[in-house]
Amino acid sequence: MKLRALPALAGAAILALGLAACSGSADATDAPGDAPSAGGYAVDENTLVFGVVPDSVDTETNYQPLMDYIAEVTGKTVEYHESTDYAALIEAAVAGKVDVASFSGFTYVTATNNGAKLTPISSIVTEEGQEPGYYSQAIVPADSDISSLEDFAGKKICFVDPSSTSGYLFPSYNLIEAGVDPKADITPVFAGKHDVSVQKVGEGVECEAGFAEDSEVEKSDKVKVIAETMVPGAPLVYSSSLPDDVAQQLVDALGEVTIDDIIAAGVDSADSDAFRSVFFATKPVDDAYYDLIRDICAETDAEQCQG
Repeated sequence: MKLRALPALAGAAILALGLAACSGSADATDAPGDAPSAGGYAVDENTLVFGVVPDSVDTETNYQPLMDYIAEVTGKTVEYHESTDYAALIEAAVAGKVDVASFSGFTYVTATNNGAKLTPISSIVTEEGQEPGYYSQAIVPADSDISSLEDFAGKKICFVDPSSTSGYLFPSYNLIEAGVDPKADITPVFAGKHDVSVQKVGEGVECEAGFAEDSEVEKSDKVKVIAETMVPGAPLVYSSSLPDDVAQQLVDALGEVTIDDIIAAGVDSADSDAFRSVFFATKPVDDAYYDLIRDICAETDAEQCQG
């Protein structure tokens, strides 16, 4: 199968090196409330539930200014909902129990394959001039002799989550391309979060090598990168069940917004080094942008891709 080019990087050999990104499946008991309310809201017309996966220990802190901004522009209370894992966020989305969410590309594809009614708005970029997308990186301990994905065979390998784009799907594809069967030739270890995967690889005990997204890898001097792959940027999405006027508010607010716009809207919490390290602006994306992930799903026959 010929893979579709990532639109923002057409012509680049984005799969030549090797890795994956974040996503999820789900646990219905992890979603807020018992059932979606009337009118298409997860809770009620005065509340928007903002769903995220627990990517790192700083997840809530990273998203708080964005949630404050959504509250400012919509006039609604924004309720933070951090799922226990990727699967739980997907289940919450399928059940209509989140109104707005930050997904990974794989999580978004998996959720919609399983019936979630979601519409992508945009993807966050962290630097001026950047296009949506980030790197899934293959890592080994800083003093390791492992120098290629081929060397991963027979090793204990850290992944993030079976539904993670950069932490499982793309790594699996790249291992297959390197002649390593991720289901037979390695011992997989699922760390649960990107920073934990980095930590375990750096320690070199539970994992002799592994995968994580670049933003967490760059924080550690205990690991080194031996390969990387650009993956589609993680989408901000809204529930397609929301009333049209609320959906339009979210598109207008989140489609193309800079950190300066958020600060100008009165969100003082955005003017911090912590938020600036994870957010510069958003760039619009649509459903077709994630066709590359659908192609990788077909190539790897990943169970999590199935509806």
